[in-house]
Amino acid sequence: MTLSLVMLLGRLLPIVERVSSLNAYAQTHREAFLRARAAEPSPVIRNLSALAFSGNYPAEPEWAIGPFSREEGMTFRKTRQWRDPMGIGWESSSIFNPSLVEAGGKLLLFYRAAPTKESLCSRIGLAWSEDGRNWTDSPSNPIIHPTEPNETLGCDDPKIYVLDGRYYLFYNSAWDPPAAVKTETAGTPFPIELAVDICLATSDDLTHWEKRGAVVPYGVSKYWAKAGVLARNPRGEPVRINGRFTMFVSEGCGGQQHIGRSDDMLNWEYEPITYLPLDPAMGRLHEVACAVTDHDGSGRLVLDFFYSAPDGAFSAAQALYRCDALSVPPAINRGGTLSWGGLIQYRGRWLYAQGWDAPPGREEIHCYSASVKR
Repeated sequence: MTLSLVMLLGRLLPIVERVSSLNAYAQTHREAFLRARAAEPSPVIRNLSALAFSGNYPAEPEWAIGPFSREEGMTFRKTRQWRDPMGIGWESSSIFNPSLVEAGGKLLLFYRAAPTKESLCSRIGLAWSEDGRNWTDSPSNPIIHPTEPNETLGCDDPKIYVLDGRYYLFYNSAWDPPAAVKTETAGTPFPIELAVDICLATSDDLTHWEKRGAVVPYGVSKYWAKAGVLARNPRGEPVRINGRFTMFVSEGCGGQQHIGRSDDMLNWEYEPITYLPLDPAMGRLHEVACAVTDHDGSGRLVLDFFYSAPDGAFSAAQALYRCDALSVPPAINRGGTLSWGGLIQYRGRWLYAQGWDAPPGREEIHCYSASVKR
């Protein structure tokens, strides 16, 4: 064998190995997609309705945000299947859990698309409207899809924040945890069969996104962290509390609530703090949906959250805090939005979006609004 042939083979071998690795990665995704598409949503998930949570509150204290009604003319409809970067035959049938923000003269809608309602193997897309009525689905969709080892089972539930012209998109990634983690946690109160990370991607132009990876270290998350919610103002901008950006992590982390703090939105430090203790008579906390502050000049923060009542019924509520006393048990009012992507004020009204009420077989996201209390 000549020296030149040896050199050529040496150059080709890494390419062949990478192609083989990519093929194996794609096959893993295709298997995940086929499982997700075949899965039948439970009746509870299938019948989720946004207004069941936010359309009526038993009581309406002055600080509560809502109740809400549907904005009939603001519905977004996804009418085409996206490109399939991995070539595995991926397609969606349900869109939901969106995040809204107004920037650059447009209402931006980041949303999750999945093979079936609330399934794994999701991707994240973007649509926008200049008039609050007519929508354009981005030709770049999906803007976030699995490319990393901790995204093999999907990317979902976008939460968007805008700071100094840059977009910070937090999302959940799902993947199979190491076998040792499954073994070590089996039989414990928090067994890990599925790993979930809170990840971050940033962009300056809404087209090119840089993935920054997981923002919660495994020593804190214990390989499962969801519902990382940042305090933001009604414009969708993250707000510093006591000098630092603040994240509420409510699901995972071995069952311990955490508050994360950051100086730059990229690097986070976490402290175990039970900021939302629920009386057992009220039920069991599932996850925090969104956090709103800097909206009424009071120095207060409203946390919207999801819980199960003692009879097992899914429920929503809102909690009121002083920003300088987040560890003090808050005032709680039943009824909330479960707006995983957060609340904004748009054209003088509170606004959020959700796709749970789409008719069967249609990919739609509806918008809901409420008056701003003065």
